[in-house]
Amino acid sequence: MFDYLKLLRCFSFTASRDWLFRQSFANAGLRSVTTDLSHGNSIASTAMHCWIPKYPNRSKPNLLLVHGFGANAMWQYGEHLKAFTGRFNVYVPDLLFFGLSSTSESNRTESFQARCLMKLMEAHGVQRMNIVGISYGGFVGYSLAAQFPEKVEKLVLCCAGVCLEEKDMEDGLFKVPNLEEATGILIPQTPEKLKELIRFSFVKPIKGVPSFFLWDFIDVMCTEFVEEKRDLIKSILKDRRLSDLPKIKQKSLIIWGEEDQIFPLELGYRLKRHIGENAEIVVIKKAGHAVNLEKSKEFLKHLKSFLIESL
Repeated sequence: MFDYLKLLRCFSFTASRDWLFRQSFANAGLRSVTTDLSHGNSIASTAMHCWIPKYPNRSKPNLLLVHGFGANAMWQYGEHLKAFTGRFNVYVPDLLFFGLSSTSESNRTESFQARCLMKLMEAHGVQRMNIVGISYGGFVGYSLAAQFPEKVEKLVLCCAGVCLEEKDMEDGLFKVPNLEEATGILIPQTPEKLKELIRFSFVKPIKGVPSFFLWDFIDVMCTEFVEEKRDLIKSILKDRRLSDLPKIKQKSLIIWGEEDQIFPLELGYRLKRHIGENAEIVVIKKAGHAVNLEKSKEFLKHLKSFLIESL
């Protein structure tokens, strides 16, 4: 009898979907480029991969889409890309230790990620930009706006717990009891941990996914730079205090899933208070941390209203 299970195990759904995303990014007018940032600079060996416009139009504004943990940047922005390529020069990078980006530098802070990202943008001739940052990408985007205020025009922060403090973990703000448990879920190495991540990320998670599909996703997406990614998570929490977080002046849009279990909504309101009158917050109902995927149309509607309709 033909072994369908064996066939499915030989066929990687994750790798196939990744290939389809690559085709869609190319069809949207982008090309894949890896840039050596260490050449002529004082930083250690560092290379960053980015999807950049094949033919940038310098009369258009620039839009930088920064991903979070989980699947790579293509999976996180694939559904929204074509809504922006007609109005912006769109750049979609892999942050350090994701995709094809890495460094021999020991610094794991979001401020270092931001500085490397700025070097990358400057290498491609980008002097001013709008930024969308999802989750961890929001930490990096906020740091970019704080460090380079003259370079960043508008900022969108989606479910980005920038205003968290180290004591929030001890005070029980998060669903997980400690940092080790959090890193185990955010960088899943078993189907059980991946199921936990899905439950934490979606209000209505898909159920009954076979384990071999989960193993396939882990094998393709979650096995590289595991320790480095754990260090990235530890770095954003270590000694973090709201009083140390610089204030930004750019016009900002904060988008949050009402039922976010990874970064609770309280952090969204805290961020709104911290930025002040230059920020507005949109809370999307019946959505969790993966609001960009779970409520894709509503998420896109707010992005377009903020980034395009006000141009």
